[in-house]
Amino acid sequence: MRTGVRTGVSSPRRRGAVVAALMLAMALAALDATIIATAVPQIVGDLGGFSVFSWLFSGYLLAVTVTLPVYGKLSDTFGRKPVLLFGIALFLLGSLLCAGAWDMAALIAFRVVQGLGGGAIQGTVQTLAADLYPLEQRPKIQAKLSTVWAVSAVAGPGLGGVLAAYADWRWIFLINLPVGAVALWLIARHLHEPARSHAAESRIDWAGAAAVFACGGVLLTAVVQGGVAWPWLSAPSLTLFGTGALLAVAAVFIERRAAEPIIPGWVWRRRTIAAVNLALGALGLLMVAPTVFLPTYAQSVLRLDPVAAGFVLSVMTLSWPVSAALSQHVYRRIGFRNTAVVGMAAAALILLSFQLVPYPGSAWQPALIMLLLGAALGLFQLPLMVGVQSTVGWAERGTTTASVLFCRQIGQTVGAAVFGAIANGVLTARLGGSADLDSAARNPGDAGVRRAIDAAVDAVYLGAACAAGLALVVLLTVAPRRFPVLKQEPEANPGAKPEAKAPAAESHASRPASGAPQQSQENRQSQVPRVD
Repeated sequence: MRTGVRTGVSSPRRRGAVVAALMLAMALAALDATIIATAVPQIVGDLGGFSVFSWLFSGYLLAVTVTLPVYGKLSDTFGRKPVLLFGIALFLLGSLLCAGAWDMAALIAFRVVQGLGGGAIQGTVQTLAADLYPLEQRPKIQAKLSTVWAVSAVAGPGLGGVLAAYADWRWIFLINLPVGAVALWLIARHLHEPARSHAAESRIDWAGAAAVFACGGVLLTAVVQGGVAWPWLSAPSLTLFGTGALLAVAAVFIERRAAEPIIPGWVWRRRTIAAVNLALGALGLLMVAPTVFLPTYAQSVLRLDPVAAGFVLSVMTLSWPVSAALSQHVYRRIGFRNTAVVGMAAAALILLSFQLVPYPGSAWQPALIMLLLGAALGLFQLPLMVGVQSTVGWAERGTTTASVLFCRQIGQTVGAAVFGAIANGVLTARLGGSADLDSAARNPGDAGVRRAIDAAVDAVYLGAACAAGLALVVLLTVAPRRFPVLKQEPEANPGAKPEAKAPAAESHASRPASGAPQQSQENRQSQVPRVD
């Protein structure tokens, strides 16, 4: 049924306003971790709670991760705009509450509120980027979003340090308010989605959403806190894992009987989506090595100050968006899967090369490795994201995008636990007793500690190379050689259930095969978001 909404954009300037809003919204989530990290000493000094401050990050991560699939389903049902507006508003509410926190427990609770909004922002921004742009133009918007993460990684720590040192740590949360307000206004004013005639008839699987949320929260708590707050084989750890397993069974039972499940079975039954989910999960796993362990290595082994150590890591975020923007010239020739294979194969070799860095080494050596790694991963991630979004229509794109981001977040969480255990094991063996990276880093002048940290980070990077190998195996054995790209993007009538249609196998130029069904001009005009 035609909704009477025209397609396209009224002017490049108007679409530019929406893209600016998406970048501002993404900046809220991208700056979140990096800007707070440098202010932790001031926060703890003011509120106390040193023993639980890590939940400032873990609580936010848990909330984002377990809500991603829920928001993905909601955006497919009710549209992207209301979900994104709700997510930004909730994030800003959480920021305001964080600024007024009176103790560490309150701050952690309000960080969870921020995370509930952050889950809507991360998934919906990525989905809207695919909705607004046709396949051949999506690398441009994805490169812009990658640039937001790159700038945030470089500017976040410095900005957080300046605010904490010269103003007050509460301003770290208050600066979100004007940024988010501008994003809210631009989206409300310029982004218009077609009427969703079937949205009122759609049923939301709230029981499934609650089961997924509870299961994810319990299991991620077990993984994040295991080996840190309590031993892996202790009663709290075993209780959490057992409870998580029971909740997982309950979630599967509920989802299989739901008319419109939060995590539909087709996400894993379709080879392309399942392969991208697993491959991006492996990416989240390997990313723990540079983002978590390299700064400690740079300060303790290379004896760099915090600013210089941050630069060693940030060079990766400089090459990543450039490589992502250029990847379209590669996947148009050799296809999405093969481009990702080239990128991840290069990443595996680059991660292995960390073993060749001599002790103590020079700063340019790991910096060069990170520069090359960013270029390789940009060639890996963006083709998979663009490719998998192009295999589904409007009504399935939110769920698909959320499932990919969900798996990447799960990979990061599992990687933090696994690589943390590996690093602690090497440190314990080298130092002859119980140790961890935090306690070792407090003694940077000790030659034995420096050697132990060097060996521990070498082991972590070797594990990251294995994760890269896992991603390669998935791409080569599970992913189809050519992604089944839909002939017309996006699909007609987003309010209706997708019709059966023959997708077009991706050619080397990502052109649909001849013979795929054509959409009418009226249908195409009825469902594309417009900006004016």
